[in-house]
Amino acid sequence: LPTPTRSPLASPTPAPTLPTESQLEIFQQLWDIVDENYLYPDFNGVDWNAAHETYRQRIENGLTNDEFYTAMDEMITSLGDDHSVFLSPQEAADEDAEYASNLDYVGIGIYVLAVPERNRAAILVTFPGSPAEEAGILPHDSILSADGQPILDAEGNLRDIVRGPEGTSVTLQVQTPGEAPRTLVVPRRRISGGLPVPFQAVLSPAGKRIGYILLPTFGDGNVDDLVGQALQTMTQDGPLDGLVVDNRMNGGGASPVLEGTLSYFASGTLGHFISRNEEYPLQVTGRNVDGSQDVPLVVLVGKDTVSYGEVFAGVLQDIGRAHLIGDTTDGNVETLYGYDFPGGSRAWIAHDSFRPLNHPNLDWEATGIIPEETVPAAWDEFTFETDPAIRAALAYFDSLP
Repeated sequence: LPTPTRSPLASPTPAPTLPTESQLEIFQQLWDIVDENYLYPDFNGVDWNAAHETYRQRIENGLTNDEFYTAMDEMITSLGDDHSVFLSPQEAADEDAEYASNLDYVGIGIYVLAVPERNRAAILVTFPGSPAEEAGILPHDSILSADGQPILDAEGNLRDIVRGPEGTSVTLQVQTPGEAPRTLVVPRRRISGGLPVPFQAVLSPAGKRIGYILLPTFGDGNVDDLVGQALQTMTQDGPLDGLVVDNRMNGGGASPVLEGTLSYFASGTLGHFISRNEEYPLQVTGRNVDGSQDVPLVVLVGKDTVSYGEVFAGVLQDIGRAHLIGDTTDGNVETLYGYDFPGGSRAWIAHDSFRPLNHPNLDWEATGIIPEETVPAAWDEFTFETDPAIRAALAYFDSLP
């Protein structure tokens, strides 16, 4: 069987075609992996033996590569944990490029999240020096349409219509929170490198100097290093009186990035991962960057805080290190193990749950991460300046001695 890992895997080498025999081999390996290692031994009520028969017959009846990859994802998705996933070779390659900070595509330089309930894509990050930045597109803005087409399809997924040939332009309908939509014609250029981590220092109403860092993902392998650089930059002129870590849009990622980011704020054993047959600690060696181990800390959470994003916030709350503000998360904290297959496809399968250090009876998968202060603040409905969660964080710091 493929070797499991809790970190991104080496980039697989895609194959042009997969004959039925190869599809059946991958299918059997995948089925066996779930059968032997899946976190939930009852398969969340799925008859896993019946699934074997159903999908084996579909493959034997003949599937194209795309149909096969879709079928394997359907089989994994049927487990119902809302976390395990099967990736096509292209999706796996894109994942590897993001983790390696090696993005390379032609577009306008934005990192977005679909917001199906409002038919838009919310902009989390605008790349410095990108066409989007030059056009005045900012985080918290939304794209409603591109070249006259809705930015989301009927299922609420992002359409791949902003990217295109280098030297061409795309016509976007963009909306800033609180303003009417506007039309922008934005040129496409090659975008390369890693995802930036936005940060800034602001003054609270009482005049305290508060740092702010956005964690867009743990899926880029440089995010933890960029957090350290942000801490250094913001403390060049003196220590911070508090720090806001905006974790609301963090959909998770890789364990080294989780551990590296936690290390600025905590140290030691911070909890335990629990699988079917064993447990092992979340162990972090602390790094103090200009007082980061002691600075008063607020972590913002919400419905889009997922996976290791939830573990990050929950751990800091559990050990008394952070005050949480926002919305209760949905509870999706399983650790996924990755398995690569011939042809370049990949599976991420739920392997471990997480047990908090100081409150071991809490089940975050069932309850989500519950903040001390509930402050709803949809990302695309507020700017940084008007964001109720940011305001609540500043008020919290002002309440401290």
